Amino acid sequence: MNILLTGAAGQLGNELLPLLLPRGNLTATDRNRPSSPIENWVELDINHGGKLEKLLNRIQPALIVNAAAYTAVDQAETDVETAFHVNAELPLRLATWAKNNDARLLHYSTDYVFDGSATRPYLETDQPNPQSVYGESKLAGERALEDSACKHVILRTSWVYSSHGKNFVLSMLDLAQKGLSLKVVDDQRGCPTSARNLALVSNAVITAWQDTGFDGGGVYHCCDDLALSWYDFAVMIFDHAFEAGILDRIPDIKPVPGSEFPQAAERPKWSVLDNSRLSKAFNIQPASLEDSLRAVIDEIKARAKR
Repeated sequence: MNILLTGAAGQLGNELLPLLLPRGNLTATDRNRPSSPIENWVELDINHGGKLEKLLNRIQPALIVNAAAYTAVDQAETDVETAFHVNAELPLRLATWAKNNDARLLHYSTDYVFDGSATRPYLETDQPNPQSVYGESKLAGERALEDSACKHVILRTSWVYSSHGKNFVLSMLDLAQKGLSLKVVDDQRGCPTSARNLALVSNAVITAWQDTGFDGGGVYHCCDDLALSWYDFAVMIFDHAFEAGILDRIPDIKPVPGSEFPQAAERPKWSVLDNSRLSKAFNIQPASLEDSLRAVIDEIKARAKR
């Protein structure tokens, strides 16, 4: 099977690479090279018109995994064109090619398509109402796939973190190691999700496509098992990092409302996603946040020793 992976150098792309490599002839693309060498690597700026389609026509992928995304949430408020180009137009181009060439497309979306006003975990059938340009652009990408009628699965996820890239876990550890007293938002609640767990679910979706003839497309929510605030997550990070010996002491940390940190883009106060549809379709239970965070902390510790 020929496979195309976009966004290969990002958090999720790095976790997808070792899972996709054994599945066939993998071509990986991004503007930047991934941390691990890969044989079929194509440096590609997806904003460059025409190059993507030429690559698709050359390699003829039966499977496209689109991990490319514009994730600078606040910057998107003023860089609207680029956000929509990456998060909406790129999925449309991939979906159009997939539909015309009978390929399958795996794509990723976000909890930011919702407005955060719910009081229970969001279902896939709940009405989106994004409050930011980032959320609007990701919803436009979802709708592009749906309108194309290509064979696709969209995994909506939330608060993704890993041992590499830019994410909340690494930011908190960096601040803690500087000995700073911290204030962390306590009135926004969501489900932190390990990039590795998201990649493992992606692998299960591909297996279902390839081995069982599964043909149930559409949107599925995918996140780890605990819903908590950014403050609660920070406390958990520091506890595990101290236990692992990454931190000499747990920093002073104070819960504060989001209003203390004005940001260009509005964040949903409630970003909890319901995983039931995913569990039923693929027999996948939500991964343990505690176990996943410990694994990431251990990876960070191992990397620091090199």
